[in-house]
Amino acid sequence: MARPLVPLISVDALVTAALELVDEAGDFSLPKLAKRIGVSQSSIYNHVSGREEILELMRGRIIAELPYVLGDDQDWEASLRAIVRSYRDAFARHPRLAPLLVLQTVQDPQVLALYENLAVALRTAGFTGRDVVSAISTIDSFALGFALDLAAPDVVWAPPQHGYPTLTHALTYAGPPTERGEAAFEFGLEILIAGLHSRLQSTVQ
Repeated sequence: MARPLVPLISVDALVTAALELVDEAGDFSLPKLAKRIGVSQSSIYNHVSGREEILELMRGRIIAELPYVLGDDQDWEASLRAIVRSYRDAFARHPRLAPLLVLQTVQDPQVLALYENLAVALRTAGFTGRDVVSAISTIDSFALGFALDLAAPDVVWAPPQHGYPTLTHALTYAGPPTERGEAAFEFGLEILIAGLHSRLQSTVQ
């Protein structure tokens, strides 16, 4: 039998279907992916090497969907803010993907370009040596942490009525779930930026 002129599946279709499965169940498998697309599992290997490559393609997809605008060459703080917001917002669309991606090495070119821009911003700020990677790791953990927060239940803390009075009182100011998460992100980002400034000042002295 002659091969079809148009492939039954494509890499783009695989990534879309895998993202759908992750959004629904928090994970995916090749058998479930094949069933979702309506092909045999073996045919998937004609397009990708396996699960790891699909995960990297998903990583690249979500970053590419939300481009960011960097500050000028000397405005490292604006560039850093743009990168962190873009990274967090990318996962806002697929918060269940974050736990899967932290388990494997970043290899996607588009995502590596994001980290390159982050490294340039930090170098422009004055960070050198090990501090560059330490800062990247800290920023990465911050952004991924808030990505995971996007998947949290609406009620994160549920203290009993007559217990933990200080926490209960604090929660009265939290506001709706979306406001709480955004306020916490802005709060944390300001602290992160201030901490980076403090680190730079301590290394200069």
